[in-house]
Amino acid sequence: MNWSGVPLRSYDIMLNYIRNTTTRQGLKVDAILNKKEYEKGITIGEAQMKTINLKKHKQLPDWNYTISP
Repeated sequence: MNWSGVPLRSYDIMLNYIRNTTTRQGLKVDAILNKKEYEKGITIGEAQMKTINLKKHKQLPDWNYTISP
């Protein structure tokens, strides 16, 4: 909500708004610009996916999950 209606014309403007985002409970957000280029089309197999300690949440499980050590 803090950048509603503001044109995000540069990475610096965008990052500044993200970094100044807080919740009512006091959660603060940090952000960095990652300029690394990632190769497209890389997938992992089902066996490798099972080695990740991933617990999907009930609400929107494809988007909301917790990864534990």
